[in-house]
Amino acid sequence: MSPVVAFTVTNEPLSEEVATLFREHSRLVYRTAYYVTRRAEDAEDVTQGVFLHLVRRGVPPGLRDNPKGYLYRAAVNLALTAVKSRERRALAEQAQAEWSDASVGCGSSTTDLQDRLARAIPTLSPKAVEMLVLRYEHDFTEREIGRLLNTSRAVVAVTLFRARARLKKLLSHRPALSERQ
Repeated sequence: MSPVVAFTVTNEPLSEEVATLFREHSRLVYRTAYYVTRRAEDAEDVTQGVFLHLVRRGVPPGLRDNPKGYLYRAAVNLALTAVKSRERRALAEQAQAEWSDASVGCGSSTTDLQDRLARAIPTLSPKAVEMLVLRYEHDFTEREIGRLLNTSRAVVAVTLFRARARLKKLLSHRPALSERQ
């Protein structure tokens, strides 16, 4: 996605500051959004949404202080919103499919795990999702995550530990058909 494609919707001239931010951070925003949404289309929408927000509303002061952290948080929050919205729209279809398929079949175990992970991640707090994405998608260390999010390494370590424990619990629990309604 080029800056021109991302910002032609507003018919306003691009500010050089936003164009520079896009060039420097659009890849981080996209990768973060893709990790959360697991869909290229949603990740592109999130990336475009983050930068369009800047074009329409201007660059807030917090962004200038820590652009990487600000844009990363915006990407996580918008991606979580996209996932929740997608899930709400698909809820009726999923319920219908589960009821019509009385026997819950297990496709490939990898696909099943990925599906359960995609449903579990949005149930975590945005802060936990931010840290998980930075750690496992972007390969940041706990210390680097702490610096980026303005928190201590210990807080990052505890948050990651709790998030992994919650994910493990959610992924190991396979609800019966009657519980999924």
